[in-house]
Amino acid sequence: MNSLVLTGRLLSRALWNGISSYSSVADPNVSRKREPCMLSAVCGFPKDFAKSVSLRGKFGDDAWFTAKSRTADVLGVADGVGGWQEYGIDPGEFSLVLMKTCERLVTCGRVTNLEPCSLLARSYYELLENKQSIVGSSTACIVVLNKETCTVQTANIGDSGFVVVRAGKVVHKSEEQQHYFNTPFQLSLPPPSHAESVIRDRPESADTSNFAVEDGDVILLATDGVFDNVPDSLLISELCRVQGERDLVKIQTVANTIALMARKLAFDQRFMSPFAKSARENGIYTVGGKPDDITVLLATVAL
Repeated sequence: MNSLVLTGRLLSRALWNGISSYSSVADPNVSRKREPCMLSAVCGFPKDFAKSVSLRGKFGDDAWFTAKSRTADVLGVADGVGGWQEYGIDPGEFSLVLMKTCERLVTCGRVTNLEPCSLLARSYYELLENKQSIVGSSTACIVVLNKETCTVQTANIGDSGFVVVRAGKVVHKSEEQQHYFNTPFQLSLPPPSHAESVIRDRPESADTSNFAVEDGDVILLATDGVFDNVPDSLLISELCRVQGERDLVKIQTVANTIALMARKLAFDQRFMSPFAKSARENGIYTVGGKPDDITVLLATVAL
């Protein structure tokens, strides 16, 4: 495992230019703010580079956004359900539009009470009422830092999620929502012909939390391509490297390292991944990583 971490760090440095131009959203102006904020960076990979279109806010079927309002900093990730590809539907379109809608609602000040569950619901119902409806399904996770109260509110539906690390320990972590193994809760907009056969969870069913944060806390927001492939011990080890960090280059480097580790382990057929362990607990004998799209949104809290 030590060699894997070292490899990730070396690759992170060697591929800096390629990764940052493809995925970095670190804002150099953020570090000059004196109000509470989240200093963030993003990195990710599509499962299949050959079939993926490079767009800001998108890694394969995964999508993400960062946004700021007068009272809050907001991070979000979503993972489009790949099964729609069998019907000729782009699984990444719904997740991307869902996150873009959340981003617009935040930056335009359209959500007065900026709670993550309300934001997710507002975005979903806007798509539902759209005359040119988007078809698809997606998991989603949103984290909101309230600048006035120095608290974080979260909403998670499905198996994307977040981890908060403080002083080397996990102090908050999302819980997966699964109907059954490998079938997470999901927001869906199916065509009328599939309305009765598609899993459709309401945004109000999201698992929510609200907690105080401290200066220097580390927040990882990621899709299941990370959590299914990287053991908690490795994640915590990397997250500890940016405890209290305000240098955006260093935050970006660790985000790159985590994404690269997830990518490497996803295609390691001999590795006993968290996904493989979970499968065995559900009576499915398997070994190896789980190839998937990967999205890492990494932030530190500056109060």
